[in-house]
Amino acid sequence: MKKYRKTMAIFPLVVISIPILLFTPKAIAGSFGAEIFCTMRDGGNDHESSWQAAYSYIKKQKGGIFKTSPKQAAGQIIETVVREREKFSYCVEYLDQLHPDRKLQLENNRKEKKRKQEELMKEKESKDYSEETFDRYSY
Repeated sequence: MKKYRKTMAIFPLVVISIPILLFTPKAIAGSFGAEIFCTMRDGGNDHESSWQAAYSYIKKQKGGIFKTSPKQAAGQIIETVVREREKFSYCVEYLDQLHPDRKLQLENNRKEKKRKQEELMKEKESKDYSEETFDRYSY
């Protein structure tokens, strides 16, 4: 009977501890990730370097079996900035870049790739053209 009482006394502590241990690092990582992103952006850094710094910190802090996707990390940053509006009021203007328009981004990437291929073709043609010798009287 005494063993049963000891087990019943420990059980609520375990039940309360597990969620705290599982979800606290995620919340802290998202909060500090937002702080990293917003501080870097406010300091004049570009979006990509600020995002990479915040994302790598969130990935490192979360740990666990599953990886944090970029979409999840961006969601955590946005959630933290919205939840703590007073603290991150200067950062709201940068949030739109965390979830860019994917269709527009893909279209821009395709255009850029096509432009580079055209440049390579023109460069190759001009190189071939310059290597040829012309004889004015050759028919």
